[in-house]
Amino acid sequence: MLDHAIARIENLRVTFETKGGTVVGVEDMSFDINPGETVCVVGESGSGKSVSSLSLMRLVEYGGGTIAGGHLLFDPKDGDKIDLTHADQDQMRAIRGNEIGMIFQEPMTALNPVFTVERQLTEGLRLHKDMTKSEAVAEALDLMRQVRIPEPERRLKQYPHELSGGMRQRVVIAMALACKPRLLIADEPTTALDVTIQAEILALIDRLKRETGTAVMFITHDMAVVAQMADRVVVMFRGNKVEEGTVEEIFENPQHAYTKALLAAVPKLGEMRGTACPEPMRLLGDDRFAAKPIHGSNEVLLKVRGLTTRFPVKGGFFRRTIANVHAVEDLSFDLNRGQTLSLVGESGCGKSTAGRSILRLVEPLSGEIEIDGKDIVALNAGDLRKARLDMQMVFQDPFASLNPQMTLADQVAEPMRNYTTHTGRARQERVEMLFDRVELPRSFLRRYPHELSGGQRQRIAIARALALNPKLIVADEAVSALDVSVQAQVLNLMMELQADLGLSYLFISHDMAVVERVSHHVGVMYLGRIVEIGPRAAVFENPQHPYTQALMKAVPIADPRRRKSEHELNFKPIPSPIHPVGHEPGPSIYADLGGGHKVLTSDSGY
Repeated sequence: MLDHAIARIENLRVTFETKGGTVVGVEDMSFDINPGETVCVVGESGSGKSVSSLSLMRLVEYGGGTIAGGHLLFDPKDGDKIDLTHADQDQMRAIRGNEIGMIFQEPMTALNPVFTVERQLTEGLRLHKDMTKSEAVAEALDLMRQVRIPEPERRLKQYPHELSGGMRQRVVIAMALACKPRLLIADEPTTALDVTIQAEILALIDRLKRETGTAVMFITHDMAVVAQMADRVVVMFRGNKVEEGTVEEIFENPQHAYTKALLAAVPKLGEMRGTACPEPMRLLGDDRFAAKPIHGSNEVLLKVRGLTTRFPVKGGFFRRTIANVHAVEDLSFDLNRGQTLSLVGESGCGKSTAGRSILRLVEPLSGEIEIDGKDIVALNAGDLRKARLDMQMVFQDPFASLNPQMTLADQVAEPMRNYTTHTGRARQERVEMLFDRVELPRSFLRRYPHELSGGQRQRIAIARALALNPKLIVADEAVSALDVSVQAQVLNLMMELQADLGLSYLFISHDMAVVERVSHHVGVMYLGRIVEIGPRAAVFENPQHPYTQALMKAVPIADPRRRKSEHELNFKPIPSPIHPVGHEPGPSIYADLGGGHKVLTSDSGY
């Protein structure tokens, strides 16, 4: 069996030289990948998963790494086995893309912003397959259809910034598959994607693996994805392999303490059945959180009625408005004090725009927004600034929302400096208190954002949002890019703060298991409208709208014996939200199912 392995990593050791001395990225790593097999490498940020995949591509040198020991054996399509550790860069160039394809985690950095999608998709085909331009374009179109990109002819002519995150990731996957590689390395390929797109992409990778015999090295921290995809699992912790086994062995009989902790931190869909209120997760080795449910109050803090936000599409010689993107259409809901309302849906459904419109970071076209009795839409700039004391936002990407040139203490103190709520010693003490609240050591006060991990950065973003004692926090995908154990800690932290401070959260997410864990009420969005809204138990345990049912069906379950088959995942492509000027959609009309559970009946477009 071992002689047939497409790739074999033997005793790999990778080091990085830093100002503080040598850092070991991977200490000792060995495993095989066989044809038609998916090996999932799991572990948290910093465990060495990505470093081992970049070593196999020999890209780790470009990131300042050195392969200090071990062998990377690869079996190409034709020719003898080669040890990639000794291959020169010319040989590697022929292998990269052609023999080993790679799907990177962050699609915006994997694509070149100055070239069209067509140019980037056809480049590898023309280089490795000697295709003419027209042959390469035809093949690129076919690849776009395979990864289910709607309107592929139009998309080919666009630039990466014109596509949503999910679309970009599909383009990256199409590029990786273009030359039909023998080994596909997928580094967190679905981390930032919606649950339906994730389900489709997982099914797509699985189908291609079965049809072409491609071997897949799948790097992820999402245990539900591992359960869905893996044949074998390699668990990494601090640069070492701590456990390896078949997917059933790892899930049903984990041996290493780290594997057990990793599995305990996974929020599982359906876990909250029978509970009315959200409650923190019980994590191994952390007994502080007795499962105390968070009830909140029945007093309305945020009232939204008929919120509509549209963005103009300009075109023609005079850059006139030729159409509108109907991002949010006739949105209405209430959020109670001390409770969490989650908005879920796919990329482009308008959930982030809804959050930003409520804080007036984006100007809505019409509608009423009331926070604590204040009419937010009617406020002028000065009054809006004052009202912002009550409302804050935590963004998806903490690195982009923090200033790289300011110390963490200054970033957390900045809102207080702007609003002069605290000065001098009082401000310093409040910053220290906020660090304690989000469980960061005070030694971090003088650090900069690049010196922190993703989870620690997100804690800083939460501390900064809390600086002014807000009543409402809009959390826009605040935990989607975090490791499962870090995610569990940040969610527990947010719930603890909610219980202590009476915060209300508008929680925007596409992760259904997380939403089930934290929500009192859930609104499901599709094409700018809420198609179903109600108490969490009603929406999750008795979904009525076909779109909500499709979303639930797509969620991977962290149990390898309950895998989704491809025919279960038959999603209709989402229609375009762009309509010509003058198009006036009908109002949202709901059927009331009782107990606050409502389902859209009119103009649902589904």
